[in-house]
Amino acid sequence: MSLRSLALLVLFGAMFSPAVAQTAQARAEFKVPDESTIPSGPQGDAIRNGKLLLTQTHQRLPKNVGNKLTCSNCHLNAGTMPGASPWVGIWGVFPEYRSRSAKINSLQQRINDCFQRSMNGKALPYDSQEMNDILAYMQWLSSGVPVGMSVKGRGFVQINRDLKPNVENGKAVYAAKCVSCHQVDGQGVKNPDGSYAFPPLWGKQSFNVGAGMARTYTAAAFVRHNMPLGQPDTLTEQEAVDVAEYFTHQARPDFPDKAKDWPKGDKPKDARTEG
Repeated sequence: MSLRSLALLVLFGAMFSPAVAQTAQARAEFKVPDESTIPSGPQGDAIRNGKLLLTQTHQRLPKNVGNKLTCSNCHLNAGTMPGASPWVGIWGVFPEYRSRSAKINSLQQRINDCFQRSMNGKALPYDSQEMNDILAYMQWLSSGVPVGMSVKGRGFVQINRDLKPNVENGKAVYAAKCVSCHQVDGQGVKNPDGSYAFPPLWGKQSFNVGAGMARTYTAAAFVRHNMPLGQPDTLTEQEAVDVAEYFTHQARPDFPDKAKDWPKGDKPKDARTEG
């Protein structure tokens, strides 16, 4: 075989290699549509109400939310912040396989996963006005993003999962960097109307152990890029891992169905097993 033929073989092998394809996968630019593009009529009403449901979740959906959180506590700026699990572009990537359930999940299922875990509550009916309004808002946020393509900034930033957490250092980081917003007891700060200016990080009004944010490295990825509020990317990766280990392992509601997670045996090392 000539050197040219060998080079072509390597090139085509790389092009069709799943690992290489995944690494080189193109991502769409992150662009939040201007609110002036929200249409008039029922569609626009649904989009605007969907945003309210996601930013005032426990006030507007008390029968479905078992704590005092809103969806935008984690999906910052109403789902428009890159690196904070944004909803921009999310419309066109579902249905999608998720290893936690080992199934293809619809966007409705993914939304309800958050209601049952992060919100420690109950699922919304798939055909409810509330579910459709939430979908309408996410669809509008995804305007211009090609179907099937993720955007830059989807999910959280990468974190080094080989770092070993130091909970004592995490406690010190929390005292220095987090207490002013989330308080010594982790219960956050309330607004005059009872909603939270800064959400509780543990206790009965916080997310349960089945939530992604209850996992050390998932929480660390969020913290590293987004916290302290107004001072993103100021903690080291080690500090983010340490403080995440500290607050995720404080007392919080259980999630009985956690035993059904990762049925194929690929459970991450930071998945919660205790209530």
